Amino acid sequence: MQQREEKQLEAAVESLISRVAHVKNALHSFIYKLENEYERLTWPSVLDNFALLSGQLNTINKLLKNEKTPSFRNQVIIPLLLSPDRDEDLAKLTEQRVPVFSHEIVPDYLRTKPDPEVEEQEKQLSVEAARIGPEAAQKQIQTLNKLCSSLLEKLNNPRDDRDSESAAIRQNKPSFNPADTNALVGAVAFGKGLSKCRPPGPVAPGHPGQGPMMGGGPTLQQVTIGGGSSQQTGKMPSSIKTNIKSASGSMHPYNR
Repeated sequence: MQQREEKQLEAAVESLISRVAHVKNALHSFIYKLENEYERLTWPSVLDNFALLSGQLNTINKLLKNEKTPSFRNQVIIPLLLSPDRDEDLAKLTEQRVPVFSHEIVPDYLRTKPDPEVEEQEKQLSVEAARIGPEAAQKQIQTLNKLCSSLLEKLNNPRDDRDSESAAIRQNKPSFNPADTNALVGAVAFGKGLSKCRPPGPVAPGHPGQGPMMGGGPTLQQVTIGGGSSQQTGKMPSSIKTNIKSASGSMHPYNR
């Protein structure tokens, strides 16, 4: 009976070592692609590598949960020989990761419990979790479930739906302010909101030798901006007529 159990244990350990080697090779290949072939690496290829790793880990879990596999928790590993000298066989077996099996390395590699610092952090987390009341904990759980559900819905929706929604949001979002547009049109077309007062100070008269348009231009501009009774009745003041006549008579360049 004992020999049978030992054979089953050896077979389970060999199978487990083989499965772990497959996972290690897959991880090594994936890391190599990420570091050296990242320019040619595509997202479907990355998903394929993740799917391969996930399948291999699921296979290991199934192997450990199998009824024919002996429980490894009932097995105890006891170091029979500790030495500070280098062990070539151990280095070759562990791919140069553990060259020495000494008193300093054994507690780390044969540890069955977390580090003391990790245990202390777990105790603190347990104490903080115990302080939270059932109602507060239930509210936090509901909030987390809502966030997870919303995230799953976004991930499960097709990409085309997300693109169409984003395009619709961009189209429906206004790119202008109607009030500002109406104010600008009213100011340009009807002069709404513009100041009607004339700038202070006299207007400089035209210099001699200029044409009739340059000499009489400022006088006409004053009448238009002032908005007096002459503009409303449609009649031109006598001073403007006199200025135009004098300008057209003596200051015209072709009559010199």
